[in-house]
Amino acid sequence: MANVVASPSIAGVWIVEPQVHGDARGYFVETYRREWFPNGREMIQGNRGDRQQGAVVGLHYHLHQADYWYVPFGRCRVVLHDLREGSPTDGATQVIDLGARGDGSHDHRGVYIPPGVAHGFAALTAMTITYLVDSYYNPADELGVAWDDPAIAADWGIDSPVLSARDQANPLRADIPAPVRPHIRLRS
Repeated sequence: MANVVASPSIAGVWIVEPQVHGDARGYFVETYRREWFPNGREMIQGNRGDRQQGAVVGLHYHLHQADYWYVPFGRCRVVLHDLREGSPTDGATQVIDLGARGDGSHDHRGVYIPPGVAHGFAALTAMTITYLVDSYYNPADELGVAWDDPAIAADWGIDSPVLSARDQANPLRADIPAPVRPHIRLRS
């Protein structure tokens, strides 16, 4: 059984510490179950990304799509930032290191990211990330915020990041137009 805990910093983000089953042959890890998350969404597409050390991806966000990230190889630093107006954690930033540890062991945690929470990662080593999503790719729902925005103040753990042209061109949080700023309703 996995240990699933709510993020201490951002509402709606869940961190999974799965149980690892191992013996002399290796190990087995159940990395995702929909039932682990309150109001879990059906994940309908799986993706894999391989990145070289020093690569930074993000920050990006979706108005409608949720993600679930897992790092089976290498080490990365995940940066999350709550952009949702009306969220009790609007403006909060959280950093989580996932994957290989310096002592040779592996951190098998996964991260569930709800719509409206900006997310990105830095490859601290060469790495692989897998991510499940609850909708098919929609370019209209692929939005971004500046990875180096001082209002977000993320520590990426990389001195000279390798960035895509898209990530270099993302606006500051303060410059995101109202129609593409995520909103959430608080439950009464």
